[in-house]
Amino acid sequence: MPFIPHTAAETSAMLDAIGEAETESLFDEIPAHLRAGALQQVPPGANELEVSQLLNQRATDNRPLTCFIGAGAYDHHIPAAVWELTTRGEFYSAYTPYQAEASQGTLQLVYEFQTMIAGLTGMEAANASLYEGASALAEAVLMAIRSQRKKPRRILLPRSLHPRWRETLKTLTEGQSIELIELGFDEQTGQLLLPEQPPEFAALILAQPNFFGVIEEVDRLTDWAHAQGALTIAAVNPVCLALLKPPGAWGELGADIAFGEGQPLGIPLASGGPYFGFMACKMALVRQMPGRIVGRTVDTQGRTGYTLTLQAREQHIRRGKATSNICTNQGLMATAATLHMAIMGKAGLREVALSCHQKMRQTTEALLAIPGIEKRFSTSTFHETLFTLPTAVKPVLLSLIHI
Repeated sequence: MPFIPHTAAETSAMLDAIGEAETESLFDEIPAHLRAGALQQVPPGANELEVSQLLNQRATDNRPLTCFIGAGAYDHHIPAAVWELTTRGEFYSAYTPYQAEASQGTLQLVYEFQTMIAGLTGMEAANASLYEGASALAEAVLMAIRSQRKKPRRILLPRSLHPRWRETLKTLTEGQSIELIELGFDEQTGQLLLPEQPPEFAALILAQPNFFGVIEEVDRLTDWAHAQGALTIAAVNPVCLALLKPPGAWGELGADIAFGEGQPLGIPLASGGPYFGFMACKMALVRQMPGRIVGRTVDTQGRTGYTLTLQAREQHIRRGKATSNICTNQGLMATAATLHMAIMGKAGLREVALSCHQKMRQTTEALLAIPGIEKRFSTSTFHETLFTLPTAVKPVLLSLIHI
């Protein structure tokens, strides 16, 4: 819908109706010293054609760059059909499916997304996505705390987890009496170090691979956490799941909650966003899962239909009973991811993962041939490899972007 501003006559009529002389008088309760005043740097107004020309000119200034930093941002192949379909009007402008009878297409897509995420992670249930990986971590921790009411509100947090995720987790939990105990990593392997005498805790967070790209011994770590009577929260890269054991098969019982960043599943880098998070869990914990879950059923005539099965938001249930105040399911990103996974299929996702690993190894060998560059850890890695350089890192990265 185009923006239609009020005319001077319309503004005057509204002011007359409420008995005010000018719009400024509506804000007279704000002290003068708090007002920002005129915006000096805003240029004069332009018409639609001039704005389009300016934006097209700015777009040509963008240079195609190569991303070598990784850290959760990956420039994978995305089939052309993914965003051709995602940007169709019925997907592009669709919002939360409040009315099931009018939203069957959206609900079916979300159901397919959940099914694919559950299959990819090896878990029993998945929800309709979250904002991004960092907030998904916080939601997973809160979910674990709610389900472990008899345990201390204490979480074991690896320092080898993404630092921005850890910052977000601290921000979202610091006011909720949740203690985060950081765990170190082995200086030789980069793998997680467990405490010899751990305090009682509610959950252990495991990253596979971790922030350094190091592959963790997830079977042993998962069984260790379960032996302590705690839950295991798996932070996973969705691409690596095409090759590595899914969280649902970790150890004897599998991880309890799995989450991650969905950007590698058909989302372009786009200068940093938007991203989306995904989450899955065991069926025993499904009522503690935030957001929404779409289910498939049949109507009175036996026809397949889709509906919101679980709605844990405060908008739908009593605020005190809500598990989260998440207000969207990142529907557009989930749409793109669903199409991406459907088009790629199991074989395609595996091929992407193998290609990533092969190119990482080739790049590693090329870098190690340069005197002074050394690999930091000795263990197997995926998507990331940490190096020590004989010089400052920033100039090296700046030179790499032009390759």
